[in-house]
Parts: sequence; structure tokens; C-alpha cells
Amino acid sequence: MPVSTDLLIDGFGRIREVVHEAVDGLSPDDLATRLDEGANSITWLVWHLTRVQDDHMADASGSEQVWTSDGWSGRFDLPFKPGATGYGHSSRDVASVSGVSAELLAGYHDAVHDRTVAYLRTLGDADFARVVDDSWTPAVTLGVRLVSVMSDDLQHAGQAAFVRGVLERR
Repeated sequence: MPVSTDLLIDGFGRIREVVHEAVDGLSPDDLATRLDEGANSITWLVWHLTRVQDDHMADASGSEQVWTSDGWSGRFDLPFKPGATGYGHSSRDVASVSGVSAELLAGYHDAVHDRTVAYLRTLGDADFARVVDDSWTPAVTLGVRLVSVMSDDLQHAGQAAFVRGVLERR
């Protein structure tokens, strides 16, 4: 396995660790708490970062999303179309992502993480140069997409950890 793949697996593993630290032991009410009416909750942040990872990895690997293929959409029972990832969500949409347990959030994230790692293990160095999105200039390669997802996910996981820290200090 190429060193680049090992590094990506490590990076996605760090996101998983932060997600678990952010949600473990919190009630659905704590997870849905918003620091003000325009802020994102831990529930929404973790759901969104996991949905984006699931969506982008499924697209890159040519597979179905874990969200739909493994029934997570039904377990979450959110008022969105199955393809929704949270991109462009309004404050009202964010507020509607509630009533979700820490176990459900972590379970979905773990399922996406496992699928991500399995896919990454199939890649060789040449795969990272494959164009996955030519609607941008320059076109987006698989390597760039993977780093972009990791960066976005880590930022949202850090935001969820911050919200948890504020909740614990109240």
C-alpha cells in the first residue's frame, strides 16, 4: 500500500476520533443544542460531515452511499430528500436535525469511515491523479478531492468539539 494511502487512512482516522470525542456521552438534547439560533449543533455538524464524506467517497468509488444502501437514512428519519448532505442548509434545516442519539451519529460515521478505509486500501499512487470533477478549473483529481473532504471534515469535527466544550463549561 502506498505511503500516501497510509497517510489518508491516518487522517480519516483522526476525524473519527474527534467525532467520537465530540458525541460520546451526550444526550440527544445536548447534541442538538445551538449556541445561538444561527449556529450549528453537534448533531448537524457530525451528520453533515459524515454525509459529505459518504457522498464524495461513493462518487469517487462508483458505489452507493452508505446512507441509503445500509438504511441510515431511515434510522435518522430526517425531513430531507435522501441525497441531502447539508450543503446550503438554512437555520431552520439545521434545527430540524435533532432527536438523534450519540450512538446513531457515531454508528453512521463509523460505517462511512469503514467504507472509506476499504476504498482507500484499493488505491495506488496513479489513482490519485484521476480526474473526478471537471466542472472546476483546474479539474479536481481524486487526490485533491480526498484532501478536500478530509480538510472539511476535520474543520466540522473541530467545531463540534468546540460546541461540546462550551456545553461542558455551562
